[in-house]
Amino acid sequence: MLSALSLASCNGVMYDEEGDCDPHYKARFIFDMNMLYADAFSKEVNAVTLYLIDPATGDIVWQKSERGDRLRQDGYLMDLDVAPGSYQLLAWCGEGRDEHFAIPADASHHTQLTCRLNREYDPVTGAALSRKDLKRLYHGKTDVKIFPEEEGTYIYNVELVKNTNDVNIVLQHLSGEIVKEGYTFTITDANGSLDWDNSIMPDEEITYQPWQVLAGTAGIEYPEADDVPVITSMSACVANLTVSRLMADRSDDMRVKIYNPAGEKIVDIPLIQYALLVRGRYEHSMTEQEYLDRQNKYDLVFFIDEGNRWADSYIYINSWMVVRQSSDL
Repeated sequence: MLSALSLASCNGVMYDEEGDCDPHYKARFIFDMNMLYADAFSKEVNAVTLYLIDPATGDIVWQKSERGDRLRQDGYLMDLDVAPGSYQLLAWCGEGRDEHFAIPADASHHTQLTCRLNREYDPVTGAALSRKDLKRLYHGKTDVKIFPEEEGTYIYNVELVKNTNDVNIVLQHLSGEIVKEGYTFTITDANGSLDWDNSIMPDEEITYQPWQVLAGTAGIEYPEADDVPVITSMSACVANLTVSRLMADRSDDMRVKIYNPAGEKIVDIPLIQYALLVRGRYEHSMTEQEYLDRQNKYDLVFFIDEGNRWADSYIYINSWMVVRQSSDL
């Protein structure tokens, strides 16, 4: 989207901050791809890097980075110091792009603006691991935009998508105590490399591990006579993980696995398929991919029986109870 402001002639009104008859170009960053449908850019995004691309060649002709308090100011706009012409705008934003992901600093063509998750390798198995609380990563791009020669101030909107997702796995024991050290939690997917257009590139499988595991008790409400709930305290364990982008066309690939103290795999489910089961519970109509892009926090609650196995008839996803109809899901 393009906004054109202050289109006065040189013989008419001139804005003090401009002081000439040249065109002025600016970028506005918007992050309303969230479940609140409200722009949260100033609250969430603390670093931006914008690239301008020549659509004829695909070459990067200009780039700029800004971060910190400047981005939190109301009406923040980035000045674009380029000549009139046609450009595509592409942005990688958030602290994550520097701390937990890598983008080539010497990129000269738009196809080189890929983003790769930093990972460790298990010294025994060689498996690629990520066990960090990943800092937020955002991506945005526009269609080709015209930067006119005529005087005025032109504002180009760059709409962002958040790529990092928080997954909180809760185990609640139905009849005993959970010892957090006894359970192993992983999420696996080959989604550690993102292309310039934010699609997932071929990559090795990443094993995401918790960056924090906590144990305690949780109160569960059970309905009793006269619909008066009775609250029962249960032993619980919470594992916090952060993963890269979720894609609807890869719904079989990302899997949540939990192992009990005996080393038995008690949970093995496709996370994306389960996440999409509650998409229809929200008031807005969304495609599967739009829901995954908007919903960046997933709370999964599993109940464990006396044998330390999953009581797999149901699961809670973001506070919605899902009754499992098939063990194949």
